[in-house]
Amino acid sequence: MLRIGDQAPLFEANSTEGLIRLQDYIGRQPVVLIFYPMDETPGCTKQLCAVRDSKALYAAHHAVVMGINSGSLEQHHKFASAQGYDFPLVADANGSIRRRYAVGKMLGIVLQQRVVYVIGKNGRIQFAKKGLPPTEEIIAALSGGS
Repeated sequence: MLRIGDQAPLFEANSTEGLIRLQDYIGRQPVVLIFYPMDETPGCTKQLCAVRDSKALYAAHHAVVMGINSGSLEQHHKFASAQGYDFPLVADANGSIRRRYAVGKMLGIVLQQRVVYVIGKNGRIQFAKKGLPPTEEIIAALSGGS
């Protein structure tokens, strides 16, 4: 995993909201990256529904939230539509974003680990945690960073 204070690696990728270029957000607003294993699974659905249901909390910090995994854009569109997600799900089909962010695979299989990063407006990691950190913990990181 990347550490707090590390420069966030830039990336460009397709998402359910069109082309995402991380550099377009640096200097403008904080970014929350949620690396999750797979669309349409109970744990991942719960994690991303918490984002959907906390939209106002993220908006209060002008934060953009992105979900990222190796699923196809078609899978992401289906998942986002079924759950009413109005934030981008990024297709990392070749795993290049996952590798840049040092997000490993679970037990050597295709599923990636769950990791949440908060990137401050300055482009540096200000929160990094494996698993399912509660929304309150992510919002607290947004409150305390630049």
